[in-house]
Amino acid sequence: MTFKEKYLAGEIEFEAIDDYVDEWNNGSSPETLARFLGLNEEEEDVWIEDSDEALKELLDKEK
Repeated sequence: MTFKEKYLAGEIEFEAIDDYVDEWNNGSSPETLARFLGLNEEEEDVWIEDSDEALKELLDKEK
């Protein structure tokens, strides 16, 4: 499961995104970071252009 799937299912806290980013950085996944996290284009843009908090708010709307 991706970060997004686990977060939306309530299995992990949002702050776990940092662990997923570290895992991606230290791994050899051919996927983009956004795909690895399970983020769509809109979510990726909000995260990059705004903040972690903005991404959290966007994802929380899906819960």
